Amino acid sequence: MTYGPVLLCGLCLCLSPLPTRRLLSPSPSASLTTTTVRCSKGEMAVVKCIRVHELGGPEVLRWEQVEVGEPKEGEIRIKNTAIGVNFIDVYYRQGVYSAPLPFVPGREAVGVVTAVGPGLTGRKVGDVVAYAGNPMGSYAQEQIIPASVAVPLPPSIDHNTAAAIMLKGMTAHVLLRRVYKVQSGDCVLVHAAAGGVGSLLCQWANALGATVIGTVSNEEKAAQAAEDGCHHVIIYTKEDVVTRVKEFTAGKGVNVVYDSVGKDTYKGSVECLAWRGMLVSFGQSSGRPDPIPLSDLASKSLLVTRPSLMHYTATRDELLESAGEVFANVGSGVLRIRVNHTYPLSQAARAHADLQARKTTGSILLIPDDA
Repeated sequence: MTYGPVLLCGLCLCLSPLPTRRLLSPSPSASLTTTTVRCSKGEMAVVKCIRVHELGGPEVLRWEQVEVGEPKEGEIRIKNTAIGVNFIDVYYRQGVYSAPLPFVPGREAVGVVTAVGPGLTGRKVGDVVAYAGNPMGSYAQEQIIPASVAVPLPPSIDHNTAAAIMLKGMTAHVLLRRVYKVQSGDCVLVHAAAGGVGSLLCQWANALGATVIGTVSNEEKAAQAAEDGCHHVIIYTKEDVVTRVKEFTAGKGVNVVYDSVGKDTYKGSVECLAWRGMLVSFGQSSGRPDPIPLSDLASKSLLVTRPSLMHYTATRDELLESAGEVFANVGSGVLRIRVNHTYPLSQAARAHADLQARKTTGSILLIPDDA
């Protein structure tokens, strides 16, 4: 929708609330490993998962036993081997985004197909697949997902790497190649440059020939951001971001700002933009930003967008293209993924606490306790 010189896109990269997978049913006590029992409804896998019964802090993540049945038409059942942790999982746990209670969090995993729905072709038991986005429910030893969202995993990419990069990597692809197509000679600003998505944005933008400016909170993260391709790194706890950006750009500002922080940064992000620059808001780790008055944008004909990954991978072809570019860039060495933190699935609450306390860098994985 266009308002004079200003384009406003009311989208959200943090995955619009959509139907979750079929809920698992509570099960009697059993061991942590996956077992199979027979009942009148057919075979039921007894598994462990993380479930949320009430909204709140990390302590609401409960380690529970459930049963999951056979996949229906168009579905597959996968035994997860590695599960990605993303800030959107925190948003759902807190209630920033809504989901029917109780729910199993998680939007990203790699696993082995253990069952295939009736009549489904192109998938077989034993296939290794990865998925990211919808449906929600990856914090489980085993789950059922639509076959259409599963992407075959190239043998050259290990499970942990794929689970760490699917959602973040496709997010980076959409931001850099679809939402704003970064070109050689562009100048980009990446907030949270040492984070999971931020790290990939810096590496990829640098490879595309852009000048990359990154913001981080401390010296350790600054070193990582520089290693990931940032030409200039701003430690925002010690330096004024707007002032430094203007210094680095000779007062012109940047062509695009990638902002996953939200409330604490969006005003400065707008100030950092050059004429006809674009603010890409794709997260709100510091809270929901206040509304931006149109007058703040009109003075430089600025663009603001809040994109959804799901809107850019809505078709099977778009999904395969995005995942394929991510895997290709991993294979070529353009993208290096840091799996700096792994936790047993049963300790998801500790992973969330560390993520929110900014104790983590790079990617976080949950490993199913029986893997």
